[in-house]
Amino acid sequence: MNFVLESGDILSSSANCIVIGVQQSQPLTGSSLTADKSTEGLINELISSDDFKGKKGETLTLHRPTGLSTDRLILIGLGSDELSESSYIAAVTAAASAVKTTPATSAALFLSEVDVTGRDNNWKAQQQVIAIETAHYVFDELKSEKAPKATLESIAIHSSDTNAEELPKAQAVAKGMSLTKTLGNLPGNVCTPTYLAEQALELETKSSKLNVTILEESDMEKLGMGSLLSVSQGSDQPAKLIVMQYTNDGDNQPNVLVGKGITFDTGGISLKPGAGMDEMKWDMCGAASVFGTMQAIIDIEPKANIICVAVAAENMPSGNATKPGDIVTTMSGQTVEILNTDAEGRLVLCDALTYVEKFNPKSVIDIATLTGACVVALGHHPSAVYSNDEELSKTIVESGLKAWDRVWPMPMWDEYQEELDSNFADMANIGSRWGGSITAACFLSRFTKKYKWAHLDIAGTAWHSGGKKKGSSGRPVPLLVDYLLTQA
Repeated sequence: MNFVLESGDILSSSANCIVIGVQQSQPLTGSSLTADKSTEGLINELISSDDFKGKKGETLTLHRPTGLSTDRLILIGLGSDELSESSYIAAVTAAASAVKTTPATSAALFLSEVDVTGRDNNWKAQQQVIAIETAHYVFDELKSEKAPKATLESIAIHSSDTNAEELPKAQAVAKGMSLTKTLGNLPGNVCTPTYLAEQALELETKSSKLNVTILEESDMEKLGMGSLLSVSQGSDQPAKLIVMQYTNDGDNQPNVLVGKGITFDTGGISLKPGAGMDEMKWDMCGAASVFGTMQAIIDIEPKANIICVAVAAENMPSGNATKPGDIVTTMSGQTVEILNTDAEGRLVLCDALTYVEKFNPKSVIDIATLTGACVVALGHHPSAVYSNDEELSKTIVESGLKAWDRVWPMPMWDEYQEELDSNFADMANIGSRWGGSITAACFLSRFTKKYKWAHLDIAGTAWHSGGKKKGSSGRPVPLLVDYLLTQA
């Protein structure tokens, strides 16, 4: 779709579809007032007759309204209170869905004029672009009957003081989110570690600044990645360590992202319950998010050095699978007693985190659907962030707020480290039942002492369960892109 910035009012718009906001129990202002005057009081009449009240998320489509040159005028309810970020995103999401249901080929959104507490028009324009792109995302690759082709071709964001570069940047983020969603939504029999490696090589063809290296299991064995390989040894699918290097800033230190890519997680010998196990195809959403982030980066082309690593493996039970009680040696030389083979994400990540030391990174962030305990602690709104550097943690929190892809900082005190004590190895791969997200982060921290590091547990935010919304969310691509652009 083609997004453009425009500054005229609704009377000058030639779009098939015009979208305006209306506040509940408040006098009409701006575009809603102009529309009301042009239609001889139609909007106030609708409000008086209770046909439209302006409740948050409420929509009403008016066809060929007299006095306006558009085919459709869509009213979006903004609620009665001062708009917060969440309320505004709910409004633009409703607007995007309403526009999608029409056959309009062009739309004009007059939603930047709405005041949002603490946000400027750049932010509002970004959210409108992402909402439109998100509404039009369809995953039908594996359906015999495809969704009808979208009719919407051009979208005008009406704003007087938005920077022109914000629209293509937001489109790049949305495109990255779409890639992340698609990789996550693909089933485990399609999206294998080998498939992910192929997608990285495909991404490499799209930018001369991107170089991709694929480490095979024989390479990992030579490097001593016994922990990573212990996860894949029960599967017929070979593990892959996928390294995507974006270079556009001379010799400066790179910022590194490491994504957990368990393309399907049965739990291994510590087998998961059957109910809901289909959702374990999303256990590679950390890896999917670094793919989506790199997709956005090569479109935006910042002056930066960025490395995205996807550590991909399948966790399966077999006669060759790792058993509870087995002890493995990590690339760092530390040994791990595997008490639970379903705590496999940290086993693949720890070797990848040791591997990235070679890049002399400015910062390293790992992204993983690591623990159900994180969902218990925080639900499905924020991701959790842990870090060995307070400033890095603050920067990530700030990027999450800017992108409205929020994270919440969690403790990682020394007392939690004791949970990982083992009688037979340097550490166990799990602690007790309590604080499971924290002890998982503590485990990873033992492999990150040589650089600034943060861990994002996205188990509660990477996908939606059940119903029509079931599918990958595309998070935390907005957060990661904002962080990397901030560093650039």
